[in-house]
Amino acid sequence: MTPKIALVTAREALALDEDMPPLVLALREQGARVATPSWDDPAVDWSQFDKAVLRSTWDYVDRIDEFLAWADRCAEVTRLHNPPAMVRWNTDKHYLAELERKRVPVVPTRFVEPRMSAASELDRFLSGGPGAFTVGNCGDFVEYVVKPAIGAGSRDAARYTRADRGRALAHVERLLAAGRSTMLQPYLHGVDEYGETAVIYLGGSFSHAVRKGPLLRLDDDLVQGLFAPEHITPRQPDAAEHRVAAAAFGSIAHASPLYARIDLIRNERNEPVVLELELTEPSLFFLHAPDAANRFADALLAA
Repeated sequence: MTPKIALVTAREALALDEDMPPLVLALREQGARVATPSWDDPAVDWSQFDKAVLRSTWDYVDRIDEFLAWADRCAEVTRLHNPPAMVRWNTDKHYLAELERKRVPVVPTRFVEPRMSAASELDRFLSGGPGAFTVGNCGDFVEYVVKPAIGAGSRDAARYTRADRGRALAHVERLLAAGRSTMLQPYLHGVDEYGETAVIYLGGSFSHAVRKGPLLRLDDDLVQGLFAPEHITPRQPDAAEHRVAAAAFGSIAHASPLYARIDLIRNERNEPVVLELELTEPSLFFLHAPDAANRFADALLAA
C-alpha cells in the first residue's frame, strides 16, 4: 500500500521552507505520495492522509486557539506528528519551568502574566537576587530580552539595556494588554561569539546539529514577517551540549516525538542551557546535514 503523507505548512510559509523540497524528495523516493497542504485550508480532507506532519505552520502564533483546535480535529482522523497533547504543551514556553523541575538547565526566566503589574514585575526582575526569576538563576546582567511565552521566529522579541527600562516596560505592557504571557530573560553574551547550538533528534535519536548566529541586536526593529533571517552553519555538539540536549529530550512530556530540536546557548559560566525545546514546527536544517532528510523519511514511514 502506498502511504499518503501530508507535510503541513501555511500559505505564506511554503515558499520559505527550505526543509520541504529535500523531505518531499526523500519521501517520494521511498514510494510515498506527498502533499503540502496549509493547516487552515477548509477544503482539505485530512482523513485522506495516512499521516500528517507539522512542518512550517509558522503563522499559528497569532491564532493559537484556532491552531490547537485544528490539531485536535486533524488527529481524530489521521496520525498527526507531533501529537496534539505534545504540541499544546510545547507551544507555550512555560514548559521551561517543567524542564527545570526535572533538573534540566534552562535560561533563567521570569514569567509575567496578564493579571500582573508590568512595572512591578520588570523591576523585580531587574533587581536580581532571590525572587528575580521564576526558573533558573543568574548573576548580574546588563542586558535582557523581552518576548512572548507563545511565539516563534523571534517575532515580538527585543533586547534591551537597563537604561532602556521605559521602552522595555512599554513592550511588556503591550504584550500583557493583548492577553499574552511575557518572558523576561537576561541576555547571555556568549551567544554573540559562540552562537546557539541547535541539536536535532529524528525518530528518537540524535541526527545532527547546526550553529545559529545571534539574532537580537540592540535597537533593532521587531521582526517583520514569519521569522528573523538566520545564519546557519553545521556544528558538532561537544559532550556537555550532548548531555543537556539528551536530558531535555528525555524530559519531554507525553510520547517520544518523531522530531525535536533543542536550542542551547552558553550561560555566564560557559555551560550549555536550554533556550527553547522545539517540538511543533521547527526548521530541521536538512540542507546542512547530508542524508538527514532521508533519516527523517525513514523515521516517519516507520512510525
